[in-house]
Amino acid sequence: MSRNPERNDRKPGKKPAFGDKSQTRSGGSPAGAKGPPAGGPDRGGWNPNPKPKAFSDSAPRPARAHGRAGADADNFIWGRHPVLAALANPARKGMGRLLATADRAAELERDGLTNGHKVEIAEVQALDRMLPQGAVHQGLVFKVQPLEGVALEDIAGDGGVIVMLDQLTDPQNVGAIFRSALAFGAKGIVVQDRHSPALAGALAKAAAGATERLPCARVTNLSRALEKLADLGWRAVGLDGSAELTLEQALDERPTVLVMGSEGDGIRRLVAEHCDVLAKIPMPGGFESLNVSNAAAVALYEATRKRG
Repeated sequence: MSRNPERNDRKPGKKPAFGDKSQTRSGGSPAGAKGPPAGGPDRGGWNPNPKPKAFSDSAPRPARAHGRAGADADNFIWGRHPVLAALANPARKGMGRLLATADRAAELERDGLTNGHKVEIAEVQALDRMLPQGAVHQGLVFKVQPLEGVALEDIAGDGGVIVMLDQLTDPQNVGAIFRSALAFGAKGIVVQDRHSPALAGALAKAAAGATERLPCARVTNLSRALEKLADLGWRAVGLDGSAELTLEQALDERPTVLVMGSEGDGIRRLVAEHCDVLAKIPMPGGFESLNVSNAAAVALYEATRKRG
């Protein structure tokens, strides 16, 4: 049983009444997503086109204590799968600082996995000092700028399934949801810009490279984002443990936004009001304790099954 604090199945308090959808969505303005980069996504990875900060390879870098490394974790990707995915992402070409142990560096060079990045040899202890305590880097560390995201319209063009995360802040949960969303063929992830972790650090490690391959739209307001998606033909299904309908009953073949909330508050009231329907995951075992990332995987499977 997961001890992560965010779950999606706990029954919240009284849910708001859902009124006329036309009043809710009338006069809505487009979501506050950031504009798309020139040229759109690149083949083999999505291109957020972030503005890189200059890294001086010649300047000395003092070793960090573990307590200080946590504050800088958003600038690091570590572990074999996350680092290799980042190196393969065209948006990363020419960016960042790649560090590896001698064995890992030889492997990267031998298999042609550097994609033009220069490898700096480092001892295991030096890599440990750069990262939060307990980080399993497997001899590979990539210092980069976090991905900035794409425009909402970039992931809403061809139908399918989109996952929207309402104030999920635990990087392990968010990373696991990225991994499941990519595995089940979701078009992308939508998060609120102010209340979501950076796509690096522990999140990227948990995602096992999915953050480099699955587009993420960071929007200012989730309710307005749902209005925009509704105008584009998308139907929003919010997960709520107290809902009357099950996921199987609520889902159909139309383009679907799966809206996931955090434990305690669940989906916020205004976001829930912009959902077309609320649905629950039936639990005949009577043990209502699904972690939100597990709930997302179940919902993605069910949505994929509905679409054949």
